[in-house]
Amino acid sequence: MQNNKSLYEFDHPVSDEQILEAAAYIIAQKQFRHGALTCPKDSEEFLRHKLTLIEHEVFAVLFLDSQNRILEYKELFRGTINAASVYPREVVKEVLALNAASVILAHNHPSGVSTPSQADKLITTKLQQALNLIDVSIVDHIIIGETSYSFAEHGLI
Repeated sequence: MQNNKSLYEFDHPVSDEQILEAAAYIIAQKQFRHGALTCPKDSEEFLRHKLTLIEHEVFAVLFLDSQNRILEYKELFRGTINAASVYPREVVKEVLALNAASVILAHNHPSGVSTPSQADKLITTKLQQALNLIDVSIVDHIIIGETSYSFAEHGLI
């Protein structure tokens, strides 16, 4: 009996980062094949593979179409070990360039603690205000640490 699981072989040594990047790619391909991101866990799984091992803060955005399918994933801002400056104007520019209907915001906490800071809550509010002006919604804001924190699951979006 043949199963439908893909097998992957590497003909050279690969790093943890390369394996995680490959995992994120496979997850993204499955999402494209199966349609929309339907729950925070789908997004968290994808983002965990992208952001977990980074030793500085990265603020990323998943740009979605009107059916919540991924148009593109972009790491827009890079910070230090405990902060990243985020500029709403730049997020709006990318949203318009990609003609996105909605977004999922994401960033990592290299400390491993995924609880949102006051600054995380404030930037989410600023981005909501900016994106509301162009009729684009924020589906979620996910923080990746040792565990994940979903603003949507906690009623903050």
